[in-house]
Amino acid sequence: MAVKGSKLRLGVNIDHIATLRQARREDFPDPVALAKEAIAGGADGIVCHLREDRRHINDADVKRLHRLRTRLDLEMAATPEMLRIALGLRPDMVTLVPEKRQEITTEGGLDVVRHYRRLKPFINKLKAAGITVSLFIDPEKEQVKTAALLQADFIELHTGKYARSAYVRGRPGPLKRELAKIKLATKQARAKDLRVNAGHGLDYRNVRAIARLAGVEELNIGFSIIARSVVVGLRQAVKEMRRAIG
Repeated sequence: MAVKGSKLRLGVNIDHIATLRQARREDFPDPVALAKEAIAGGADGIVCHLREDRRHINDADVKRLHRLRTRLDLEMAATPEMLRIALGLRPDMVTLVPEKRQEITTEGGLDVVRHYRRLKPFINKLKAAGITVSLFIDPEKEQVKTAALLQADFIELHTGKYARSAYVRGRPGPLKRELAKIKLATKQARAKDLRVNAGHGLDYRNVRAIARLAGVEELNIGFSIIARSVVVGLRQAVKEMRRAIG
């Protein structure tokens, strides 16, 4: 369930299309062409992460994606280089995420409490340029409180711990605890006029409980959809996720 009276949106992260391309340093598969397939399947927007090492999505991809007639959520680290790119491109949304060169995927939320002083002027510059700002954070009270102090427009709650808990058979406790944390963080955020998205590790088996949380506006999902598309094609994979979230 999204914010009352509105439809839960689905943002599709296409990073792993570029990961496949970069595995052989080819010019295919094309993330932009497949972003169009995702949109045709029911995606409400496209998400991509421009990493500092350009391991998958590159600058040219982002520029071409921005030309599509859809909402673009550009994930990035809070660095001077990324700020220059965002201010030059002006995507619909920038989601600030933590980034480590050695990680396979983003391992947790951005610690906005620890990095408050560095993030404040960064966020101010993005907002002054008319860019909507989201912070990818763990579902913790102090992180939510600080995101509000930073005057972010959105938070995206990291659902990774919940997603991993979903596969512990015979132990519903961890799953219920992580879901409760996300539910509480959503409630706290809405009380502070923060809008809420959620994502990371969500798939066709564990997404429904998150999709039913009141106050969540959008789910951002990548790997599970791209993996499913190997079997059924991307348009169909997105349609199936669209049905799963209701």
